[in-house]
Amino acid sequence: MKKHPQEISLKYLQLLAERYPSIQAASTAIINLSALLKLPKGTEHFLSDIHGEHEAFAHVLRNGAGSIWRKIEETFSNSMTKPERRNLATLIYYPEQKTPLMLQTVADADEWSRITLVRLVQLCRLLTAKYRRRTVRNFLPQHFAETIEELLYDQQGVEFKEAYYQNQIDTIVSTGSAQMLITALAELIQRLAVERLHIIGDIYDRGPGAHLILDTLTDYHQVDIQWGNHDILWMGAAAGSDACIANVIRFCLRYGNMETLENGYGISLLPLVSFVLDTYKDDPCELFTPKVPKDGNFTDQEVRLMAQMHKAMAIIQFKLESQLIKRRPHYRMDARLLLDKIDFARGVITLDGTEHPLLDTHFPTIDPAQPDALTEGEQTVMNKLMLSFTNSKKLQQHVRFLFSKGSLYLVHDGNLLFHGCIAMDDDGQFRGFDVDGQSFAGRHFLDRMDRLARQGYFATDNPEQKQYGMDAMWFLWCAPQSPLFGKEKMATFERYFIADKATHAEKRNPYYNLRDSEDSARKILAEFGLNPNTGHIINGHVPVKVFKGESPIKANGKLIVIDGGFSRAYQKETGIAGYTLISNSRGLLLAAHQPFESTQKAIFEEHDIDSETEIIHTYPHRMLVGDTDRGAKIKEQIEELHALLNAYREGMLKERCPQ
Repeated sequence: MKKHPQEISLKYLQLLAERYPSIQAASTAIINLSALLKLPKGTEHFLSDIHGEHEAFAHVLRNGAGSIWRKIEETFSNSMTKPERRNLATLIYYPEQKTPLMLQTVADADEWSRITLVRLVQLCRLLTAKYRRRTVRNFLPQHFAETIEELLYDQQGVEFKEAYYQNQIDTIVSTGSAQMLITALAELIQRLAVERLHIIGDIYDRGPGAHLILDTLTDYHQVDIQWGNHDILWMGAAAGSDACIANVIRFCLRYGNMETLENGYGISLLPLVSFVLDTYKDDPCELFTPKVPKDGNFTDQEVRLMAQMHKAMAIIQFKLESQLIKRRPHYRMDARLLLDKIDFARGVITLDGTEHPLLDTHFPTIDPAQPDALTEGEQTVMNKLMLSFTNSKKLQQHVRFLFSKGSLYLVHDGNLLFHGCIAMDDDGQFRGFDVDGQSFAGRHFLDRMDRLARQGYFATDNPEQKQYGMDAMWFLWCAPQSPLFGKEKMATFERYFIADKATHAEKRNPYYNLRDSEDSARKILAEFGLNPNTGHIINGHVPVKVFKGESPIKANGKLIVIDGGFSRAYQKETGIAGYTLISNSRGLLLAAHQPFESTQKAIFEEHDIDSETEIIHTYPHRMLVGDTDRGAKIKEQIEELHALLNAYREGMLKERCPQ
């Protein structure tokens, strides 16, 4: 129903008139937007738990999670052999590297170029069907824009047009422009294949290339991010949280992964090196030997030094976390005040009434009377590291991007996206978190924690608010109530110092049992204002153990887990290399991927990521832009433009003539 101008404030219409200064301008906008509503919904791609595996991530982006291969099969299965189709796919994924290799192997380079250009144009035409011509024009490289547009919208079969089209192809080849145009068309296919990317958390840690992944994402055309616990840890470190900084460095040292820290963000560990060479020089720190391949690039001396740094940072972390827990009693984490539970003279710790001998009793920086107090040397190390984190230009750019494009959860097109869990009790009720006499649960708790995380980074003019927010980011990393963590404890201390494996167990929140129940999934969807009959929950965080027969599809199809082991560290557990979800105008498809070997093998041996795709939901009718959240916003724009049009016609506003 069209709104009368008086239903929309005149002040707003005056602002709108700045952009649409005439009846003609407003009418044209209404025509274009109305047409857009009738286009098919674009393809969207959901990825989770990338964990620094930048090569595999880049390849999945290049192949559109297998969607480009499916288009090639659809278009050329009757006219090209499978090796030829595989060759074309690799060319599209890596055009700059693959084209010169191909030109060396063909008998007639010009003829190969003509055929390849025609095939690429065919694929582009197929993919542009979901886009307005103006949108496609914005994707084109400036120097080839006119040429590509002519090729894409040529009317084959119309008299003279076919000869015109062929002449264009011939001229491109004869002028030596074919290789550049092949690259431009291949990149356009990659761009058109996926309209929007959703990252369901955990870009950081484990693998070496989180900074490279974020470089890619900052340049990506349309992306949103639901923060994971590893992301929020780095975000807290960038904000200046000492507890988060200690965790980041300890984690990097534990896995011998210094690439992101040192080369990606230029954070120097020299202050820590100097400290350990003085304080831990005679301690072999065997329990802290980093998890690096034996045939890796580290010498025995480097591994020993990393072990010493690892132990030093672990002790600093335990101290800082103890201080934080005491500073925030409402976190209800007193059970994690582990330094207070150690008998240093006897070398034992008492947990839940049981004494456990410590595997390492050398604590040169701990004062038993004040076990969580940093020494002067430890404080100096932390001061210098904090400066490195807060002054790293690249890290700050990436974290600001995570804040601008990210959140704890996203409601999108009737679906709910979040990384970890919604904290629940055994009976399926949302677990409440009490603070200042108020209880927060379900959606309200996530909204509060999202706001506090932003406060921890941006409240630079209020130190008390900023500290509260930074502590909240650490809470999101490892607290039992955290929707990003979802376990009763992070047993870091126990895994280092206690032999009894029963103490290492990290019991999950009841959510992880209840997520198999359709009733629980429907309850969560309703909590976030979604239709339980049509909505889906999409999350990651806990790898799906395919080896053990676990399915990523839960709650009778209402909940989909897409963490299948993107990270190499998890692939022995999961048996695959991750799931990705594809949403197109027809429905939802789940792709299970096999491990990615390397970019080099992808280019030279044409090793793609083998994927099995399963249709998990089909829409009752083809979904159009008008059926999406974006469509709802466009309809609102159209209503406002109609109101503007009426305001012009009823004399409430004057048209502005072009100067």
